[in-house]
Amino acid sequence: MTTTRLQRWLESGALTRHRTSRREIADLFAVVDRDMKDTRVTAVSSDRRFAIAYSAVLGLASVVLAASGYRATARRGHHAVTLQALPEIMGEDVRDLATYFDSCRTLRNASDYDRAGVVSSSDVDELLREAVAFRGHVLAWLREAHPRLA
Repeated sequence: MTTTRLQRWLESGALTRHRTSRREIADLFAVVDRDMKDTRVTAVSSDRRFAIAYSAVLGLASVVLAASGYRATARRGHHAVTLQALPEIMGEDVRDLATYFDSCRTLRNASDYDRAGVVSSSDVDELLREAVAFRGHVLAWLREAHPRLA
């Protein structure tokens, strides 16, 4: 089912239709798992660790999009669209989490582009905890909604 919001993103070019494969989904999960592992490396700054954890979350959101037949286009705002599409696809129970992840996008942007030292180690720990839990949620959703891809 394509919601009104998803349809608007398709019409604007923010999303395109996409046919995924079990291999692509597995590859995306491998990237997510690598990022979650790398987030735990404490020899780098909290800013970098946060950016890596955020990348894992974005990868999980990309799994949801791909499994549902979409891909965010590589244009300004594609991270926001990818995260904001989560409740449109997975349902209202992930809306608060998608809002949290979107706030992490803003913090990641500040640390990547504006200034160093804006992310605390507790910010990293919280995002990693949420990312790990979200990975489990995405996997359960995938098994239920798209079992051929799980």
